[in-house]
Amino acid sequence: MSTGRRHPGARQRPRPAIRTLVAGVVAFTGVAVSVMLTAAPAAAHSYAATVFADVSEPERGVVRTVLDIEYVLLATDGARAMGDTAFEQEAYADVQASGRDPEKLTPAVLDDHADSVEGYVLPRFSVSVAQDGEPSQACPNAVVAPYEIVIRDGVPHARLVIEADCTAQVEAMPVPYRITTELFPGTAPGGMTTTIVDYDVRSGAGVASLDTDTNPSMVTTTDWGSRTGEFLVLGAEHLLLGPDHLLFLLALIIGSRRLGDIVLAATAFTVAHSATFILAALGVVSIPAWIVEPAIALSIAVVALWEMRRFRRARRTGAMGAEGTLRPLSGKPQGPLDEQPLVGGGGNAVAVRERILAAPASAAVVDGFTRGDLLRIGVVFAFGLMHGVGFAGALGIDEPFSWDLLGALLVFNVGIELAQLLVIAVVFPLFVLLRRRLPSAGFWIAAVVAAVGLFWFVERLIAGA
Repeated sequence: MSTGRRHPGARQRPRPAIRTLVAGVVAFTGVAVSVMLTAAPAAAHSYAATVFADVSEPERGVVRTVLDIEYVLLATDGARAMGDTAFEQEAYADVQASGRDPEKLTPAVLDDHADSVEGYVLPRFSVSVAQDGEPSQACPNAVVAPYEIVIRDGVPHARLVIEADCTAQVEAMPVPYRITTELFPGTAPGGMTTTIVDYDVRSGAGVASLDTDTNPSMVTTTDWGSRTGEFLVLGAEHLLLGPDHLLFLLALIIGSRRLGDIVLAATAFTVAHSATFILAALGVVSIPAWIVEPAIALSIAVVALWEMRRFRRARRTGAMGAEGTLRPLSGKPQGPLDEQPLVGGGGNAVAVRERILAAPASAAVVDGFTRGDLLRIGVVFAFGLMHGVGFAGALGIDEPFSWDLLGALLVFNVGIELAQLLVIAVVFPLFVLLRRRLPSAGFWIAAVVAAVGLFWFVERLIAGA
């Protein structure tokens, strides 16, 4: 007869009300995340505006800047700042008439609204002589070449060639210049505009990252060491503000029962995307954005669906409990499979043997990893190669090789890795706690991630068609 008393060592099952509450929290969180993420742009790498500036000094005191600005951004934010609604409307009609093919766009709309284009850009991108580290009055500047439409990572950009005449302030010796940007402050959704400056003037050369709102200027004599922090932060921001990379990382965390699992998967992802990131940024590898963006979205869905399948198979075979352990007939969690005694123990030994026989062939262990684990690592590595191309496309550098450029790319990549480790350190312990309370939480979170990934995949296919 049962007295209603529990064995002191028995683990109490969560009350139905608690289980319902936790399930509700998980479901609500999943829906909220999916709504927020699907509201993001289809190409999640364009999480904030990026402007590219190639700065040179063809003559002493004459500073030339080749400035590339996203065409649509200039025709919306720029046009609105100048109160030129016709510019915005005509640019929109131009994009529609091109069939959304950037190769078919022409600078005709820019030519028709040159006053607005130059009225917005010239006062907001300036060059001055830095005297004793302090800026002087901005040098007079002007557009000196016809407008062009150029393609960067599949996105049309308006190209302006601007010359700043600083000859009146420059003596015979090379002088440092201060480059300042006020272009597109507080641009949504990331709330920032990054200007990548690749400069080679008589007082110095290098690559710098400016932020319109927080770090809008630089001096050309600043050494490379002081630029390290800028690209480190830029890399971290890209991962933390890029919802597709975060979702992919979340999918990896969901399927990792132990810390070693996620570390190994993250390492495979890091090695893969680091290789293609450097190669793509240096122009060695080039894959169109209409292929890269849907592939990244598909990688999120595939990894999440993979984890859903693993959860279902584990529950069906009984080979995985709340923490990846066997759950014998008594319902009391035991140790991992290799710790279970196969002699003695009566019914427990029989149950263990049955589960070994019922386990799929892919569960065969090789050096501590099942064939399924090794296959998962291979899949993660393959998708990491595509994510690396996406990282490079987001940075958007399209310049000849230089050691300064390579250094900037490496530091940017380190920033990505530090942000990735931070996410793992915060999310993995929380997920372990949630999984102990509600073992099925991983399955449903993976389902939400898979749904968002599939939605993005279809959306990006349509956008690139």
